[in-house]
Amino acid sequence: MSGWLGRRKWITIVLFLLPTILAILVFNVYPIILNTYISFTNRNKFHPNPDCGVALTGLLDPLCWPAFQENAPRGLGEPYTVIEPIFSNYDTLLGKLFSPQAIVALLLVLVIFIPFVGANYISKIQDRKIDNKIPAGVIWSVGILVAVALFFLLNIPNAIKQLMETGDFITVVFRTVLFVALRVPLTFLLGLILALILNIEKLPGRTFFRVVLFIPWGASSVAILMALVWQFLFRQQGTINQVLAQIGTTGPIWLNDPILAFGVVVLADIWFSYPFFMVSILGALQSIPYELYEAAEVDGAGWWTQLSRITLPLIRPAVLPAAVLTSITAFQMFGTSFAITAGGPIKGAGIPGATEFVMVYAFKQIFQQQNFGRATAFAVLIFVMLFLATLYSLRVTRITKGAYE
Repeated sequence: MSGWLGRRKWITIVLFLLPTILAILVFNVYPIILNTYISFTNRNKFHPNPDCGVALTGLLDPLCWPAFQENAPRGLGEPYTVIEPIFSNYDTLLGKLFSPQAIVALLLVLVIFIPFVGANYISKIQDRKIDNKIPAGVIWSVGILVAVALFFLLNIPNAIKQLMETGDFITVVFRTVLFVALRVPLTFLLGLILALILNIEKLPGRTFFRVVLFIPWGASSVAILMALVWQFLFRQQGTINQVLAQIGTTGPIWLNDPILAFGVVVLADIWFSYPFFMVSILGALQSIPYELYEAAEVDGAGWWTQLSRITLPLIRPAVLPAAVLTSITAFQMFGTSFAITAGGPIKGAGIPGATEFVMVYAFKQIFQQQNFGRATAFAVLIFVMLFLATLYSLRVTRITKGAYE
């Protein structure tokens, strides 16, 4: 009897888990397998149809399944096949990255991160000390100065230029990483400033300002529509240039200049995203005991000392996971860039535009150029990068777990 009850318990558990497991297999695992397979083929607008006689194609492509085979839409062209050599799509995206010049350029770029790694290591050692501590601000300032010196001494701009000439993948990923590197710190800084202001108890209209400043986060649910408003502001005859004309200044063509267009997209996305940091930091600030600030004031600590020694360390457990998750979502940003600039401005046919980030590039490869093989190879590479970033995010979350316990 006890054996039957044990089996019944496990059967019940499996039946409850089965729908979730099936959903994961159908909507997560299967698309990954199918995309990986297509990345090794020449599927494009000239080879749109599957060759159902090939075992793997017949098994993986839904157009070959009996339930869809008769009514499935068919394109004009030859069936797609596995290409030779099998890694051709990956070679197109990454091939030149493994040339001697590109490897040297990559190593030079990585060298400028060594001062930051060293500063982080020294800071952790100093945190364990009780006396004769070197302030973290001094350590990081030295690290930044060394990194800036290496940037110019090693001619890093030329190394970056060489890397971007290796193919579309490095070009698109570099611009996306640059976007993330600008967007996340600036969003955090704006969110921190606003959270500190809104945390003042005697601030008149504090509740009103909290509601108003949260509006951009709600507007992000219709990001493409709101991004069109930003496009209207910065186009050649837009609001910004109209205002500049009123004061006797001719405004630039914002969206046709690569640097200015990049800046407009960064600015618009900061506007969409700062409420997330603001609310996260505001919640963390309200969990800090006020007695700590009172004791600091008694000891003669000023505003900056309280911020650097009390506020920032105690909001770190809330900010770090938020920063990592925000970085991942920024890496996948699509709507803002596509609505404002459509990935442009571009310098020529086949060259990624100045704001053509990873998702915009993938969209164009699939829906405009219909180069499905290369697009899926690109998606596989991005999936690996985001998977590693997610693992790091989980590690950060685990490190900060229990910080307030």
